[in-house]
Amino acid sequence: MAIEFTKYHGLGNDFILIDNRSSSVPVVTPEQAINLCDRHFGIGADGVIFALPGENGTDYTMRIFNSDGSEPEMCGNGIRCLAGFLADLEGESRNKDSYRIHTLGGVMIPQILPNGQVKVDMGLPRLLAGEIPTTLTPNEEKVISQPLEVAGQTWDVTCVNMGNPHCITFVEDIAAIELETIGPKFEHHPVFPQRINTEFIQVVRRDYLKMRVWERGAGITLACGTGACASLVAGVLTGKCDHIATVELPGGPLEIEWSEVDQRVYMTGPAEKVFTGKL
Repeated sequence: MAIEFTKYHGLGNDFILIDNRSSSVPVVTPEQAINLCDRHFGIGADGVIFALPGENGTDYTMRIFNSDGSEPEMCGNGIRCLAGFLADLEGESRNKDSYRIHTLGGVMIPQILPNGQVKVDMGLPRLLAGEIPTTLTPNEEKVISQPLEVAGQTWDVTCVNMGNPHCITFVEDIAAIELETIGPKFEHHPVFPQRINTEFIQVVRRDYLKMRVWERGAGITLACGTGACASLVAGVLTGKCDHIATVELPGGPLEIEWSEVDQRVYMTGPAEKVFTGKL
């Protein structure tokens, strides 16, 4: 059976989107997703995203398989792409600009703005060690500016869960980080029992951060939406940045806000359709 797909990207973080609304089970297996994501022998992507029927009163459910076949709780750039994909699928029948999306990381609410950008209510950041999860501190304590030895070097790290787990460290120059070497060592460090996404952040101004990321299950990517959100939260917690800032990733900028009113995190950025095809 032929499976139609659409390729999307959010600041270069690219995904294969599949209309899976007729079934609550993904039509592609994790093993098949690995092959589809291969940039030489497949379509090429950081992950495969499925639009499934909603659960518990939500409009739709999002599931994603990474390029290594693992399944993350959710994906910030991916959910913006999913919102654009759903709007395309609904076409003229679409009667609203926002969706309630069930994910393994909780309910996320993307809104398509008049300028085509997508603003996502990412919910409340989870800050306790048991919620990350990590053994860096006791379960009921936050993980803020904790020392972590990786590859013979002590790093000052802060951990945030934005629907998936993140470890953030602030550095003088992100260009000097040997990401392909140090990233896997963070991801598989024993203090992170479910592995970890790692962000290296350079504070240019209190309202402008530069970021590089090693994503759990995907490696080096051009952008990570949840990582940008987690990094701003970490910056506020450590007194390094404001509650609203631009986070510049290799693929482009995201606008991030940690609201001082409702304590929720909001992410605004693009979702670009690339092409469609059949498997």
